[in-house]
Amino acid sequence: MKDNTIIENWYYVIVQDPGTSEEQFVGFNEEDTHENFLPAFKTKQDAEACFMMMPKDIFNRKYDTHAIIEEDLLGAAAENGHKIYLLDEKGCFLKPLN
Repeated sequence: MKDNTIIENWYYVIVQDPGTSEEQFVGFNEEDTHENFLPAFKTKQDAEACFMMMPKDIFNRKYDTHAIIEEDLLGAAAENGHKIYLLDEKGCFLKPLN
């Protein structure tokens, strides 16, 4: 019998204005290289802890943490010319995902 198990890698990202026509992933610009990147996290708890330290416009925007399959995240980043970096709960870079 053939094993048809599909292994999917899931990551958590911060979404700005979820559920609206302006919905988008929250991205940043790396100070040293001026490279645009999307932060991704392995757990929802890491994403939410790091988000507390991130710059944001809480008066004019809404934010939420969403899970996304790696393939979809990589596709969105490629479309928009962004790198994706896996971060920990303190915002430290762990590794690039693309």
